[in-house]
Amino acid sequence: MADTIADLLGISRVIPVVTLDDAAHALPLADALLAGGIGIAEITLRTAAALRAIEVLARERPGFCVGGGTCRNAGDLRSLAGAGAAFAVSPGSTPALVAAARQSALPWLPGAATVSEMMSLEAEGYTVLKVFPASLAGGIELLRAVAPVLPALRFCPTGGISPRNVAGFLAEPNVACVGGSWIAPADLLRHGAWDEVTRNAAAAVAAAG
Repeated sequence: MADTIADLLGISRVIPVVTLDDAAHALPLADALLAGGIGIAEITLRTAAALRAIEVLARERPGFCVGGGTCRNAGDLRSLAGAGAAFAVSPGSTPALVAAARQSALPWLPGAATVSEMMSLEAEGYTVLKVFPASLAGGIELLRAVAPVLPALRFCPTGGISPRNVAGFLAEPNVACVGGSWIAPADLLRHGAWDEVTRNAAAAVAAAG
């Protein structure tokens, strides 16, 4: 599972985290991101349109890797798998969610904010973890502190990542990628500002080096 999620996250070092209010925005979103050099996105399960958007992308843009975020329970995992998501992302982890993920074929990126949570997930076999909320949990300083004591772990920090600090996060050796909402924020989607999304994606790719 960890190797599979690592391969998926290797598609881009910056992963857009997107909240869609309208499933009709899914295809132009993917096209805008691809034009900017990013072939992956996490669609959060925060709106009624999310699963439909994932279904559309999985069917109509097979070359685009779409995952589902804000996955909090076994039902969310089943819904994402049924929608055709390529992976699932959780803000945290619970024993019940870990057990459900073990029974699911869907690659899962579990979230952690403390060293104890990181150690617990490593004991379950997960070596690629989401750190959320990254900035509030300690940011770059946290990642540097855990590097020598948890050397097998790699991270995808999300929460508080922006153009201002993305390069600093990505410079840390234990950071596989970052997730961020600034590339395709809700206001740009509502106004159909796809060229702006493309510019944001291209700038993020350039920042990742």
